Amino acid sequence: MEMKLLVQYVGDLEEDKVLNLLKDFVAMNPTQDEADKVISACQEGMAIVGDRFERGEYFVGDLIFAGELMTESMDILKPVIAGSKNGNLGKMVIGTVAGDLHDIGKNIYRGMVEALGLEVFDIGIDQPASAFVEKVREVKPDVLGMSGVLTLAIEAMKQTVDALKEAGLRDDLKIIVGGNPMTKDACEYIGADAFTTNATEGVRIVEQWLK
Repeated sequence: MEMKLLVQYVGDLEEDKVLNLLKDFVAMNPTQDEADKVISACQEGMAIVGDRFERGEYFVGDLIFAGELMTESMDILKPVIAGSKNGNLGKMVIGTVAGDLHDIGKNIYRGMVEALGLEVFDIGIDQPASAFVEKVREVKPDVLGMSGVLTLAIEAMKQTVDALKEAGLRDDLKIIVGGNPMTKDACEYIGADAFTTNATEGVRIVEQWLK
């Protein structure tokens, strides 16, 4: 499969071309490595979408469309993405924290961890600490994933972890945080167990936790 072409089609939001390429790819019974490369190409294409949005060439509607395109793409790729597809690996709650409206990265990640065999509860974007606490109390997940692209997300993530501690829910939970501003220092400040700026790596971390 021509990866450059896939990157270009995703960046140009050519829905039919992207989905046809992916269907043909899955039909070839690809290896795990090949599937990882295709996911990386999709992410690269999404980075182009983000750049064009920042330059004013794309608008919010385009971003929403791109997010939907990624959800569809991950649905097609589900049969060839890693992990124990048989049986349930565990439960995960994910969401984008308060003050942040980005959900493309979160949606890509959700598709990938679902393909891994996790039951995922996505609470959406711009969610306050209380919404995370409520959902964790309700579904008792193994893992909590928090996403944020803006620098202010770091503070919102810390508040969420603090709220979970206060509610007595922190100890039974692994917490991963993801998004552009994430660093080792930010992760320690937030009080999370791991951080990632790459969806594929984030999936690997969760897979190791649940094995």
